[in-house]
Amino acid sequence: MNLTMIKKFFTGQAVYSNYLILSIFIFSLLVAGCQSGNKPARQAKSAPLVAPPANDDFFQEISREIGLDFVHWIGGDELINIVMSDGGGAAFLDFDQDGYMDIYVCTGTWIENFSKSKKPDVLPVNRLYRNLGNGTFEDVTRKAGVGGPWYTMGVSVADYNNDGYPDLYLSNYGPNVLLKNNGNGKFTDVTKRAGVAGGNECSIGATWLDFDNDGYLDVYVGNFLEFDPEYKYYYAPDGFPGPMAYDAQKDVLYRNNGDGTFEDVTDKMGIVDLDGRAMGVGSADIDDDGWVDIYVANDHTMNYLWHNEGGKGFTDWGIRSGTAFSQGGEAAVSMSVDYADFNDDGLLDMFVSDDTYCALYENLGNGLFADRGVPSGISMASAQFVGWSSSFLDYDNDSYVDIFKVNGELKHLYGHEDQVFRNEGNGKFRDVSLELGEYFEQELVGRGAAMGDYDNDGDIDIFIVNLNDHCAFLRNNKGNQNNWITLKLTGTTSNRDAVGARIRVTAGGKTQTAVRKSTTGYLSQNDPRVHFGLAKSEIIDRIEIRWPSGKIQVLENISPNQILDVKEP
Repeated sequence: MNLTMIKKFFTGQAVYSNYLILSIFIFSLLVAGCQSGNKPARQAKSAPLVAPPANDDFFQEISREIGLDFVHWIGGDELINIVMSDGGGAAFLDFDQDGYMDIYVCTGTWIENFSKSKKPDVLPVNRLYRNLGNGTFEDVTRKAGVGGPWYTMGVSVADYNNDGYPDLYLSNYGPNVLLKNNGNGKFTDVTKRAGVAGGNECSIGATWLDFDNDGYLDVYVGNFLEFDPEYKYYYAPDGFPGPMAYDAQKDVLYRNNGDGTFEDVTDKMGIVDLDGRAMGVGSADIDDDGWVDIYVANDHTMNYLWHNEGGKGFTDWGIRSGTAFSQGGEAAVSMSVDYADFNDDGLLDMFVSDDTYCALYENLGNGLFADRGVPSGISMASAQFVGWSSSFLDYDNDSYVDIFKVNGELKHLYGHEDQVFRNEGNGKFRDVSLELGEYFEQELVGRGAAMGDYDNDGDIDIFIVNLNDHCAFLRNNKGNQNNWITLKLTGTTSNRDAVGARIRVTAGGKTQTAVRKSTTGYLSQNDPRVHFGLAKSEIIDRIEIRWPSGKIQVLENISPNQILDVKEP
């Protein structure tokens, strides 16, 4: 502003108002000058990140402090359809094999005739965060070539070609994507050659398993529904049509041919999916016969338990096993599934989250399950929340597996508090969420979640994807006050990831049973290493591993509090 302009301000009838404008202008210049000269602030922003010290919370939310700045996007300004509501997932993986767990996380994108808002100048992309080993992360998405943009909901991780590096399979609205890890920090899109893109399905998640025990991981893809963005008939307060307004989409099972390609064997293996709207998919050998089975948590329709008939086909055991319907005998709004032996009887149990009471299926043997949701204390505590991703974990290393559950409204951006159910060791679980930290007082619209020991300190940390919002990262500050053991398994005759291996750990007079799993919870995948809490046990008497090949390996007198590398003999 020159002298002539200043004089004009003080002439005419509006001296006072112009004087006020001038004062504001000068003040703004002063503020701008102060800000532009604020060199310490710029230096602080570019300074190396440092993980904050532990506070008194059991779980401490530290996402942005350690470089996890991810924000999920639904693909528009408003939540206007059921695909947007599905959200995104995440996975722990060691993509560069440096011994520290990295994080891959999924988001939506803008799609013509799907997103009703204006296309943004810069499209959000999926993100890969590299663990620096000092408690912080760096974003290596662009360098690795894994961003997209795709409308990605689920991520599953597997070394599908047994080369020692984990690859990424992305479940998308639209064609799916297989990203091969080159072993040099970069990935290559090999979807077309592999033949696993599918069509234009809405793929909600996938699970890797070696269903025929040939040493190569196959993949089961759960598909949701035939979404029509132009369909408008619905109950107005719901915001948009629900899942039953659309036809179901058929799931797909791809067999790994061992040469980088896959074959669609869905029909050949007897998988008949006429009306399932898959939300959560998981695989484990539920009857301990040496063949991995598949569970599909469907939305509003009965769930499937595909029993593996010796690698030659699958039979739906959902109804006969007691796991197809809710405890009320109805098809629930099922979201996710996970497996663990919560009562230490040597049999794999299941937890299935849904929009009300959830289901804790106790394995009775002989392919039968009983829902213990109500007597365990979980159902009543869950009833007021909509549960999404859920996983078993021993968060306090007391040798009893607990449950972490992510919650969030179905059709609106209304938040719910997340929950932790502590296993009391007598068949009962107790909601201890509010005892574990300030985070559990927050109301967020949770969707996917991944569990893993990101700092290799022996306790399980949690990464959470919130719908259309910032992620959350819960560092476990106190779990390693008890003893623990973590097993990193490498198959030789079996698939290299050792998916399907069954582990029994005996210490302190009790035996725990677990399996090496693929996808866990909703849209997500946990730390590939198998973790056991050991309470105060100072020696592990015996570790027995039954590899997918059938080989049995026994380790004895093992010291706790270590990450133990075990290779199939």
